[in-house]
Amino acid sequence: MNSPEKDFTHRSWLATAALIAVLAAVSFIPPQSIGSVKLRRANILSDVLVFDDAAAAEPAAEPVLFDEEDFHIDLEAVAERIEADTAPRETQATYRWIIPRDSLRGPRPEPDPARLTATPVPIEDYSDSGRIRAFCDTLLNARRPVRIAFLGDSFVEGDILTADLREQLQTAFGERPGGGAGFAPMASPLTVFRRTIKTQSKGWTTYNIMQRKAAPENLRNHFYISGWVSQPAAGASTRWENTDYRKLLDSCDGARIFFLSPRDSRVEVTLNDTLRRAFDITGDAAVRQIEISAPHVRSLAFKVLSGTEGFIGYGAIFEGGGVVVDNYSVRSNNGQAMFWTNPSVNARINALTGYDLVILQYGLNIMQSGVKSYTNYAAQIEKMVAFVRSCFPRAAVLVLGVSDRSTKTDAGFEPMDAIPYMLDVQRQAARNTGAAFWPTCDAMRAQGGMEQFVKNGWAGKDYTHINYAGGRRVAWALFDALNAEACALHAEQRAAELRRQAEAAVLDSLQKARIERSLLPAAAPEPLKPPIR
Repeated sequence: MNSPEKDFTHRSWLATAALIAVLAAVSFIPPQSIGSVKLRRANILSDVLVFDDAAAAEPAAEPVLFDEEDFHIDLEAVAERIEADTAPRETQATYRWIIPRDSLRGPRPEPDPARLTATPVPIEDYSDSGRIRAFCDTLLNARRPVRIAFLGDSFVEGDILTADLREQLQTAFGERPGGGAGFAPMASPLTVFRRTIKTQSKGWTTYNIMQRKAAPENLRNHFYISGWVSQPAAGASTRWENTDYRKLLDSCDGARIFFLSPRDSRVEVTLNDTLRRAFDITGDAAVRQIEISAPHVRSLAFKVLSGTEGFIGYGAIFEGGGVVVDNYSVRSNNGQAMFWTNPSVNARINALTGYDLVILQYGLNIMQSGVKSYTNYAAQIEKMVAFVRSCFPRAAVLVLGVSDRSTKTDAGFEPMDAIPYMLDVQRQAARNTGAAFWPTCDAMRAQGGMEQFVKNGWAGKDYTHINYAGGRRVAWALFDALNAEACALHAEQRAAELRRQAEAAVLDSLQKARIERSLLPAAAPEPLKPPIR
């Protein structure tokens, strides 16, 4: 018996419908790129469906990376506040303890053009007046301490990078070799990680600017650029001791202790655990300092004996006759925390010291994988530069481009895709404000990049933070950049001096000839000879 013939019409219609559905779905897949090859959208329904691929190709809107309102700053109000709060006062600002020392100055060192790194990465100076060159002129010729404030985040926490930058600068420049470890806070839980100076404190309650809302109201508005304020109980004390972790740290011969004492107080300073001196401080709302000068400052202790109400301890700067590099690092800071500091406190301490260069190392805590737009943050960088110039008007400003960083992918660790976009906005912000710029990432990649840093043991396994060994390599590259500027300027100044000497020698010889001619007796005229006939 013959079987009836099967009808496949229904199945054919189902297969056709499924194919159309798949092709229609494919039409909704946006354009893709495979390496350098760009694939267009496959749209079989082009007569029906129209896609705006140009709009799809546009970068996504900048995500909300920070609360702009929280970091709002009125720069005009800052300037007015500084002018009002830093007016001359009758109250004594500096209390001095001077122990006689040998003040003989040695010969000025000649800058050495030798490099510490194989591939130099130059500084880009966008200032009309050449502020970096002016700073280098100070390095070469100033007969006083040359001061650098290094503002950064956890990348330089614990004096990473700055320890080696300080060592190289102190070795190469300054009227006397040496200089100490720079700034150390009065108290901080992070001091245990720092190797260039030991800090022991007791009786202090310390607040970090990143958790400023936890601080009492009367302290919240008194933060210094360091990011720390410390409130003492009765008898609170701090002892600092220089180490030998880097060269010249222990050759320190000066120190400054900064504090705020709104009421009369009495404090005690101990030098090298042997010499003690008490100071009676007249109450005033301005920041004051105790300045110590001695042949050798190995250790220093500070104790609040009375007048603790409203008293704030900021810290101490250890220095010498050469270059002073102060590390002002604040963990998790994207740079905008400086807007929460008191500009008058910053300006007051600057008036007591005088910074010649301020370095801004930020961006690591803003940058995110996949984010390519940082225009809002760029505007904040420009405000940072303006804020720094309000507080430290004499200083040149150097913006450091973000450091190298790697992220884990299916193919392993690769450079974060956001880096070039962050570098672009940092460079542009420096250009717009007339500051200088130095691409930290380029300096690291010239030495193999973050992956090589991790392999060499120069960075942590987070592929983000360098350690002391990695900090030394970055510091050497930055020193090479600054030293190259100084060497070029020195060569110009030396050539100009030789030209002046040559011109003076010529003038001297001409003057000598004129004098000799004036002293010689005039020659008698020859008699007229009779004409020959």
